[in-house]
Amino acid sequence: MARLSQLVPSSGHEPPILVDDPFSEAVLSSPFEFQHALREAGPVVYLSSHNVYAMGRFEEVRAALVNWQGFESGNGVGLFNPRHETPYRRPPSAILELDPPIHDAPRHALEQALGPRMLTGFRDGWARTAEIMVEELLNREVIDAVADLAEAFPLKVFPEAMGIPEEGRENLLLYSDHNFNSFGPNNALVENGRAAFTKLVGWMGQQGSRESLRPDGLGARIWAKTDEGDLTAAQAAGVIRSLLIAGLDTTVHALGAIIDAFLSAPRQWELLRAEPTRARVAFDEAVRWASPVQTFFRTATRDIGVAGTKIPEGEKILMFLGAANRDPRRWDNPDQFDLNRDPSGHVGFGMGIHRCVGQHVARLEAEVVLHELARRVARIEPSGEPKPHLNNTLRGWKTLPVRLIPA
Repeated sequence: MARLSQLVPSSGHEPPILVDDPFSEAVLSSPFEFQHALREAGPVVYLSSHNVYAMGRFEEVRAALVNWQGFESGNGVGLFNPRHETPYRRPPSAILELDPPIHDAPRHALEQALGPRMLTGFRDGWARTAEIMVEELLNREVIDAVADLAEAFPLKVFPEAMGIPEEGRENLLLYSDHNFNSFGPNNALVENGRAAFTKLVGWMGQQGSRESLRPDGLGARIWAKTDEGDLTAAQAAGVIRSLLIAGLDTTVHALGAIIDAFLSAPRQWELLRAEPTRARVAFDEAVRWASPVQTFFRTATRDIGVAGTKIPEGEKILMFLGAANRDPRRWDNPDQFDLNRDPSGHVGFGMGIHRCVGQHVARLEAEVVLHELARRVARIEPSGEPKPHLNNTLRGWKTLPVRLIPA
């Protein structure tokens, strides 16, 4: 269990200082004590382990996320600051690390491709896939809810919808995982994944090429924007790579979070079975409760005052989405997974113009999977010790052994 963070009192308008490392293995494995200390220390805290400012309370985190003019993404959403440091990660992403106006065209293309109306056409096919998968899983005594469900379902349906070749799709998870790891410090997690990631860069580039995509997939629709003059070829390829990341990682970790949430609160599973229409509430409550995306960095574009603390221009600030989503100032009994709660407004997928566009994919996939599980499964029971998946940005499970008890 992670120890409580040490707190150095502040003087005047200087923020309090926390000395624990939020990217240590202990905190990444179980972040809740650290997050509690962060929130209680104050609205803005200085993390001496990485020389950055940090926010963990809901009000300040949400306000900073929507204020892209004051807290930019274009200087990177990771710890690395290209203004002062030699790069240890790849250049900024095609959308996530851009600000208006160059952010607008690729973001619009993404929203059109992954909007709820466009995704509706996939519902029936994805529901049928969920039916077949759950039927097969019910024939096993024990399953790994991560590998057998949370990873298997998105890897089956979303790359197919994008129109990318079936061979090598498992590489998408490895590529995306390292991408999110690199937002943190250049620690052992980053070093351990660098060699495999480097080998996949060329392969990943091919997945975004026009020639490799089926003409009836979402990827081809993105490329059609170049014919209309809405995107350049480089933007189209970058958007497709971003789509593959946004449409997989958020979904994989959200599905894992949902299963974990129901393990923690079996009576909530009974409630979902009785009222399957609560599937969307269950999705958002699980994302609030678990926050698969734990953190993102921004950079102050000018000297900005937050709750009496001045954040100097050019300084990085680390926003703890997971801490904000369990802030008792915003949520009653925040550590409880509760389907009677209204979880809307959580910051689990960010907020404002950089809010995760892949959330619509995750929400639809989770909905069809939950409907099928609720129809066929009476209980979900633990069946072994789960193992956390360590990542500098994401929080999830490496393994989550469970039993599905048929209805």
